[in-house]
Amino acid sequence: MIQVQNLVKKVDTSEGELTILKGINLDIADGEAVAIVGASGSGKSTLLGLMAGLDAATSGDVLLDGNSLASLDEEQRALLRGQLVGFVFQSFQLLPSLTALENVMLPIELKGDEQARDKARQLLERVGLKDRWHHYPNQLSGGEQQRVAIARAFASEAPILFADEPTGNLDTATGSRIIELLFDLNREFSTTLVLVTHDDRLAQKCGRAVRLVAGEIVSDEKFSDEKAGAQLSA
Repeated sequence: MIQVQNLVKKVDTSEGELTILKGINLDIADGEAVAIVGASGSGKSTLLGLMAGLDAATSGDVLLDGNSLASLDEEQRALLRGQLVGFVFQSFQLLPSLTALENVMLPIELKGDEQARDKARQLLERVGLKDRWHHYPNQLSGGEQQRVAIARAFASEAPILFADEPTGNLDTATGSRIIELLFDLNREFSTTLVLVTHDDRLAQKCGRAVRLVAGEIVSDEKFSDEKAGAQLSA
């Protein structure tokens, strides 16, 4: 589903050119759940952004379901994201002028689906917010906002879901509930999940963890179903 081919990202700084990613190669299968782990500054969020088509690489390529991002301009990448990709961000990224229901309806409406309202309400009920659908983001707690963001991500029915530190702004107990919800929905929708985290315990909830250090992959570990399951129930 995702192929990363010799991906390099360089940026210009006041101290000269900085190489953030140094020739990354990575294949992620359809339906696989993969954690990208590493310390702050390791390049993991940059890698996620490039895989999602949010930014352009200096060299190399990313293929999403066989579609080469390097061959597309910014507008074409945006169209492909709309077809293939859902997002969950650390900062929620909800539109403040829209209610919870309207935020979740948005990606469904963009697809021209006339059942957007019904589908959005069903998703909000699924994430435990059936009585909060008419509230605006500033009327919701952080955990509730992230639940809306997760419902919105799955609303598009995209085959790939990218999550960037989805519990980073939440307390431990709320974060644990959000992660359980994310993984439950991911199994239901059979989504390919790529999750960026600095939390090794969270990474083990995925079947696989790819570790970055200074822009390079230093390990690529697959976990047994038993080990991942134990982490899920812990």
